[in-house]
Amino acid sequence: MKTFVATAAVLLIATAAYAADAISTVPEAPVAADIGQRGFEWTGGYAGIQGGYGWLDGHFETAGLNPLDGNFDGGSLGAFAGFNKQFSNNVVLGIEGDFDHNWNEQDLTTLFGTFTGTADWQGSVRGRLGYSFGRALVYASAGWAAAHVDAELVGVASTSETYNGYTVGAGVDYAVTDRIFGRLDYRYTDFGSKDLDFAGTKVESDLTQHTVRLGVGVKF
Repeated sequence: MKTFVATAAVLLIATAAYAADAISTVPEAPVAADIGQRGFEWTGGYAGIQGGYGWLDGHFETAGLNPLDGNFDGGSLGAFAGFNKQFSNNVVLGIEGDFDHNWNEQDLTTLFGTFTGTADWQGSVRGRLGYSFGRALVYASAGWAAAHVDAELVGVASTSETYNGYTVGAGVDYAVTDRIFGRLDYRYTDFGSKDLDFAGTKVESDLTQHTVRLGVGVKF
């Protein structure tokens, strides 16, 4: 009996020692190790506000008359939201939408009188391709853009149109905390062409724009 107890005790101690050694040698989880090597993680949804300045160029043509060009420059304020997916090689793919209100009303003198126009709002939906340098995300973006224009030939007629085109740009997001990031964004947008109809007088118009925006966002 004493021999059996002694033998059992030896086996129990040996088993416990082996188990403790096995636990101590278990490697860290691959996901945690991978995130640790990459540093800050950009994967997830986000939203924020943005403001900036836009240089909007308008080109207007009426049959039989010389073309007219105007600069509808001004500030903007709006919001953005999107989703990023960061891969193990630090490449980041994402999709984002934004909407801005503009302050860019301008008056132009024409043969028909004073022309007043403003692109009061604009928005876009863009794909984004970036690379993460830890807390800094450098990206390029491209996609669809739209703008709404109100125009008036003072004392004659008024009209409005929604333009549709494309936008391309680049920027950088920088995470100041694990949830808050700042943004610097540049974009070129071609809003396409539309005919503005002033009581039968049709004006063919083209709009292009350069914008620089600053923003603040929150990661979810």
